[in-house]
Amino acid sequence: MDLVSMVSDVMVAKAGALQTQVATTLLKQNLDAQKSTVLTLLGAGQQPSLANVGAGIGNNLNISA
Repeated sequence: MDLVSMVSDVMVAKAGALQTQVATTLLKQNLDAQKSTVLTLLGAGQQPSLANVGAGIGNNLNISA
């Protein structure tokens, strides 16, 4: 194997590693965006916590009267 072939092989390997790194980064960003979309659709984080409120707060309200 001559020197030019070895250098070429190393350059191809580095290019492949870079492509893999870019693909992994884009995949993670895509998955994060999808997670955000799902949480938005499910309404996560929009309901306040009722852990420290008094008794009867947060119960169903009868508005038929």
